[in-house]
Amino acid sequence: MSDTAQTSDRVRVVAISAGMSDSSSTRMLVDRLLAALHTQAKESGRELSAQVVELRPLAAELAQTVTSGLVGPRVQDALDTLAGADAVIAATPVYRAGVSGLFKMFFDVIEGDVLLAMPVALLATAGTPRHALVVDDQMRALFAYFRALSAPTSLFAGGPDWGSASLSTRTERVAAELLALAESRVRPRILGTAGAHYRHTFDGAADAAGTPGSLDLGSDLMRLATGGSLDPE
Repeated sequence: MSDTAQTSDRVRVVAISAGMSDSSSTRMLVDRLLAALHTQAKESGRELSAQVVELRPLAAELAQTVTSGLVGPRVQDALDTLAGADAVIAATPVYRAGVSGLFKMFFDVIEGDVLLAMPVALLATAGTPRHALVVDDQMRALFAYFRALSAPTSLFAGGPDWGSASLSTRTERVAAELLALAESRVRPRILGTAGAHYRHTFDGAADAAGTPGSLDLGSDLMRLATGGSLDPE
């Protein structure tokens, strides 16, 4: 969370939804969590702003970005929106016992430390409860790679879950955990403590502070890539 957001009691939440239709169950689950977040933020005297990034309209540009390495303008806007968040909701449908290809493509193009110490709520939907472990088995590992701070409770809805009282209970719990992480200021504290070590990113990708990155020509990797050698010890 930025210092500006903290002083104004404002929490900015960005939801990434990989639903494949206008009224997908994935978006429905995102909206449930956002409603719980708004209610809990209001009760605690916080102002919460929320923005949902739907990945379906970005599918063609995402595929081009993955294959060419050149980030398109709409994808870049989505990445910049994500980098400026105080907390993130990541939601995907489950296909073939795994996250959707669209969801994976989007997170494949994130560079640097954009999600470092970012509070993240993990959501997934499926046609059957058999896929419930995908959230903790695959999504939690993915965001551990990004060094994000995943909420302890994950949120999954499949088949009969939609009509159960336990889904509402879990939704409230995830909302409380995500707000607690965002309001703790753990992200800006981590970035402020050693932020200079975390912001080596390529041009076109936003860094952990939400500002455009720059090519670190002095790194060992870039010296080798340009025909040089490693600095002597």
